[in-house]
Amino acid sequence: AGTAILNCLYGVQLVYSEDMAKAFCCAVNDWLVKEWLDRDPRLRASIVVPMQNVEYAVDEIEHWAADKRFVQVMVLCMQETPLGRRHHWPIFAAAEKHGLPLGIHAGSNYRNPVTSLGWPSHYVEDYTSQSQGFQSQVTSLITEGVFAKYPKLKVVLIESGVTWLPGFLWRFSKFWRGARTEVPWVARPPSEIVRDNFRLTI
Repeated sequence: AGTAILNCLYGVQLVYSEDMAKAFCCAVNDWLVKEWLDRDPRLRASIVVPMQNVEYAVDEIEHWAADKRFVQVMVLCMQETPLGRRHHWPIFAAAEKHGLPLGIHAGSNYRNPVTSLGWPSHYVEDYTSQSQGFQSQVTSLITEGVFAKYPKLKVVLIESGVTWLPGFLWRFSKFWRGARTEVPWVARPPSEIVRDNFRLTI
């Protein structure tokens, strides 16, 4: 039989209290173990982390990394700030150290509109706009130098789709060639980094 990965979208990223977010993440991950992983050997899971506090997120990774049934660290596509920003880097260090991919799942903490034009009226607008969020996160992770610092880190774009990627990479690589003096740590074309460090799901 095959293996399934559980991605629990419980909404802990929406909580403003860092301590409450930590408590919810601990509870969600513990629940995943007791109610799912312990009951079926075919199941794996993603570690849900409180992005409201980087130290708490690292603690959660360190706590569960020894359990090999947890196979990635899961965050949402539309964060409060772009994922490449350096205050997030301890999370990437912990993930790389334990060989855990960073899973970026479609979704938002709804601090900012999900479109560049403001808030949409319907779910179909929200869900369609997620591809813009994925593009922004890929750009941020590469441009800020995450893969120069953590070259073994793998990123999985979950429910991102794939059709947006070729045109986006053409545009990203084109502008990188013209403006790469601004980001000297990006020593290879973005398309090569994506090929080596990213995977996508539909």
